[in-house]
Amino acid sequence: MKITFLGTGTSHGIPMLGCTCRVCTSSDPRNQRMRPSILVEADKHIIIDTCPDFRTQLMRHPIRRLDAVLFTHWHADHILGLDDLRPFNYWQEGAIPLYGSAQTLDRIKKIFSYIFEPGPYEGAPNVQTRVIGGPFDLDGLWVEPLKILHGKLEILGFKIDDFAYITDASFIPETTQAQIKNIGCLVLNALRYKPHPAHFCLEQSIQQIERINPGRAFLTHIAHQLEHQEVEGCLPSHIRMAYDGLTLEL
Repeated sequence: MKITFLGTGTSHGIPMLGCTCRVCTSSDPRNQRMRPSILVEADKHIIIDTCPDFRTQLMRHPIRRLDAVLFTHWHADHILGLDDLRPFNYWQEGAIPLYGSAQTLDRIKKIFSYIFEPGPYEGAPNVQTRVIGGPFDLDGLWVEPLKILHGKLEILGFKIDDFAYITDASFIPETTQAQIKNIGCLVLNALRYKPHPAHFCLEQSIQQIERINPGRAFLTHIAHQLEHQEVEGCLPSHIRMAYDGLTLEL
């Protein structure tokens, strides 16, 4: 299985509009972060979250087929690239399944009402919504939803084989921690140095990783307060900063 980080930034994206801080003006490409999304390749092509930068991300990492989209939640930085699924409908001549919680799919249907209304606009993406009610088989790939909290909002992470992807978390319940204890590879959000009400800060993320005890871990959903080389130099050897374009072979 191959994992490609399409975007590792927070909702603003890095550089952030109007900002002249040292990270936003950095010449290190690892400090340039699009909104969060990953590509999972394991005979199938699966996207987790269609962020607003989705088209640009897949111009950098082109694929000709997309077999499914998994949504962690319905916030703008995780869904607003949905309309850019249309070229895959053209190439594949079929609908693309969208997986998410009932709440997430309901919000997507309201935000993108032109896709789901009776007699939809002919130029709308052709998709099928599938509510995640528990672990499921995605064409031979076993996917386990991971319940986490993003502030007061319950959202999903995903466990696929020996890999877990969690973004936008501020709390991981004990039952979810047990699901991923000692996992081979964990991706977890680390927003900034200071605590935030809806996201793990760097210190909190490291503490969570130590509790879960993965073989290795990568930080994502990173704001412009964290400079890549500086932070990575202070991390334990089994924890790394993810960056846009990073590929993992699992």
